Amino acid sequence: MSEKRRVLILCTGNSARSQMAEGLLLHDAGHRFEVASAGVEPSRVRQEAIEAMSDIGIDISRHRSKSVDEFSGEEFDYVITVCDNANEHCPVFPGNTKRIHWSFDDPVAAEGDDDTKRAVYRRVRDEIRRRLRLLAAATSK
Repeated sequence: MSEKRRVLILCTGNSARSQMAEGLLLHDAGHRFEVASAGVEPSRVRQEAIEAMSDIGIDISRHRSKSVDEFSGEEFDYVITVCDNANEHCPVFPGNTKRIHWSFDDPVAAEGDDDTKRAVYRRVRDEIRRRLRLLAAATSK
């Protein structure tokens, strides 16, 4: 089997979008990718993100928010930014890193009652999963 491709997924706080993306890619294609996530201004993993992932059988409850600085100098095949702020503040990584930018709505900013907010987390989770599956399919060739 060929070597796993290294992927770093970045967002602002490493609290929701990038955490869900890390969990999804590990679950769906972890046999092909070594995955990490980080934030340009790390905070904490949001309980709502943990619950949205639990709804589809993926446990990210042990994940922690990490700073992009923890990965300084490391080489990645792909660095994926999942929000505009992370894209603007993404550092340069050594090697032949392919940068990909996908802008997803920030579920942390969702307004409304709890059901409405949960629905936003699930929608964003599903949008991220669709993009990651396309990436996995495109890199399997």
